[in-house]
Amino acid sequence: MKILYINALYTPYVAGGAEISLKLIVEGMQANGHEVVVLSLVPEGDLQHDWVDGVKVYRVGLKNRYWPFSKSRPGKFSRLAWHLRDRYNPAMRADVKEVLHLEQPTVVSCHNLVGWSIAVWDEVRQAGIPIVQVLHDMYLLSPDSTLFKNGRPRTRQGLIAGLLRHNHRQMSKKISAVVGISHHILQRFVAHGYFDGIPHYVIHNARRIPEARALRLREEGQALVLGYIGTLSAVKGLEWLIAQFKISGITGQLLIAGRGKEEDEQHFRKLAADDRRIVFRGYADPVDFYPDIDVLVVPSLWEEPLGMVAVEGLANHLPVIASNRGGLLETVADGRNGILCDPDEPDSLGRAIFMLWKDVAYYNRLASEARSSASEYLSIARMVNEYEQVLLAVTKNDGKV
Repeated sequence: MKILYINALYTPYVAGGAEISLKLIVEGMQANGHEVVVLSLVPEGDLQHDWVDGVKVYRVGLKNRYWPFSKSRPGKFSRLAWHLRDRYNPAMRADVKEVLHLEQPTVVSCHNLVGWSIAVWDEVRQAGIPIVQVLHDMYLLSPDSTLFKNGRPRTRQGLIAGLLRHNHRQMSKKISAVVGISHHILQRFVAHGYFDGIPHYVIHNARRIPEARALRLREEGQALVLGYIGTLSAVKGLEWLIAQFKISGITGQLLIAGRGKEEDEQHFRKLAADDRRIVFRGYADPVDFYPDIDVLVVPSLWEEPLGMVAVEGLANHLPVIASNRGGLLETVADGRNGILCDPDEPDSLGRAIFMLWKDVAYYNRLASEARSSASEYLSIARMVNEYEQVLLAVTKNDGKV
């Protein structure tokens, strides 16, 4: 079986967890004896290819107004024009067509199509090749990939999202199979009428997570160091975390690692400026960050597709405080390996912070369970084998059951 993987980015260009997971899948499928090829985007340039850790990777310049993965935020009208073109970008079809001609894949596995648009589906189907779409985020439902507005997840697309995703629902029924990285994200699409009548699968992501931090039990009277690592943005709940930490009354610190848009970083630093216990680390390697903290906090306001950062924390014997939204409900088990909080009840986060500081026995029990509770997410072989079975099924049946 020869597999063409299409994603917005590929190593060394990484915007988030999708790129990390994709590289593991691609290399795992190659190790299983299949031929693999990747097609991804760069800011500009004609189609060319290179080799990344033994994998052939095509890259081509994005044909749109700007590169969406930079730190700067374009103006409102520029963003609207970009999304209008990204609704269905026919200019990207020629590059897909050329790679299909050069490589003659058996099946195409589509991941994040931001920049490519669903024009990819038409080109691949025109070539008579089955398609498996993997859902890493809400891009196919909403142009901002979050389906989140005014501090809350949206149950409906809204007028603008509906217009910019016009016909996506109907076209989604023409692919061969769909995979959600969590039950939650798959059901969000099903509830909106997407992927009707085609095979549905759920395959949880996995990571090769080094045990950078050994199990470390707390003693009475010790300070508690909380940690946040990830993108510094409103949808990640960082403002909520800063506010609740400041009023929690605990003895400890809050370490914040990561980067975001420049204006967002300035906003969060200003919110924390009057509390010296809050320290911004900038970008940090998780291997260096996790040994410095006692609790990982994942306070997302939007519905995380899965929440692999929570898994990273658990794998390092850290209890996780997380919001009770999205795929985090599939990784964090309240009372077993962490505490779930409700963004609609803001003080629930402060109470969770205080509880893990005050109740040492409870903290130690959660910490002792953390890594074992995440075992499913630490098996790369499990993830790769499950994707292999899906691809073999669609090449045999072209998605017909």
